[in-house]
Amino acid sequence: MFFWQGQNMQSITEWHNVDADSFLQQILPLQQPALLRQAVRHWPAVQAALTSDRALRDYIAALDNKAEVNTVLAHPDTGGRLSYNADLSGLNFERQKAPLTAVFDELQRIANQPDALHIAVQSARADACLPQFSRYNAMPLLNAAAVPRIWLGNRIVVPAHFDDAHNLACVVAGQRRFTLFAPEQVANLYPGPLDFTPAGAPVSLVDVMQPDLQRYPKFATALKQAQYAELEPGDVLYIPALWWHHVQSLQPLNMLVNYWWGGSIADDASPVSPFDSLLHSLLTLQKVTPAQRQHWQALFNHWVFHANGDPAAHLPAQVDGKRSLFSGKRKPQLLQWLAKQLQLM
Repeated sequence: MFFWQGQNMQSITEWHNVDADSFLQQILPLQQPALLRQAVRHWPAVQAALTSDRALRDYIAALDNKAEVNTVLAHPDTGGRLSYNADLSGLNFERQKAPLTAVFDELQRIANQPDALHIAVQSARADACLPQFSRYNAMPLLNAAAVPRIWLGNRIVVPAHFDDAHNLACVVAGQRRFTLFAPEQVANLYPGPLDFTPAGAPVSLVDVMQPDLQRYPKFATALKQAQYAELEPGDVLYIPALWWHHVQSLQPLNMLVNYWWGGSIADDASPVSPFDSLLHSLLTLQKVTPAQRQHWQALFNHWVFHANGDPAAHLPAQVDGKRSLFSGKRKPQLLQWLAKQLQLM
């Protein structure tokens, strides 16, 4: 069964003439996906792409310091969908390294071949390969601490996955189609293994473009709640942290620049993540009985998720005037104790 991407899905809310104030004060507090039409159309990189693929190639080549970047290659039979092999024992693509301009040249060389390899540069830090990119293509909606990352490829499909950081995805060249699912849809998306993933984040096993609803019947519920958008050069998509997003690159040459902030994969955050706690909980609670799971759920809801309000509200104020569940002075000892506990597992 072929699934048309726009069927029974609502369009992501569009915003126009967005500046930093409207993004930070009106859009960000909603914590909902937002399509910011033509928010970076003024970028020289976008203007070059609108001229021609060759003009964009020459623009990138002038900034390229020839540092090698992570590149993935997938066989034509994969349809460009970067995922697992049939039995989930491995991946259906391989990784190599090459300078960005060299990848660009290869994409142009194979652009008209019917059975071309699927090639993609993924999450290449611009400050490492295009060190002057931010100087000429500044992100107008965030502070300068957010690091741009380059995504370049031909027709690539990235399965639905989530990041623990907020994300601004800016299309420079080509077209991209995004399908988004709220975090609450996790049970309907059939995630793959948590300890073996294509690129570090858990991915849905469902082929969003051709879903097997006999094998994954609950995905039909996720589709009813899905949101989608198609982005042109200059468009920007805001993806809130933990929202699942499925991404299709629709042209023989596509380029995107993204910015993460506020999560472990961003440059402004701690390398530790609440996802670490999820993995630890899976290990420690796997043999707990169903009845005990309900009891632990109540404790987590109270202390971790504040289902009953501030769990420290009844405690006396500490020296710093704040009420907390444990003294900040004891944090180093607590970390040492936790490290020992992990060694015992």
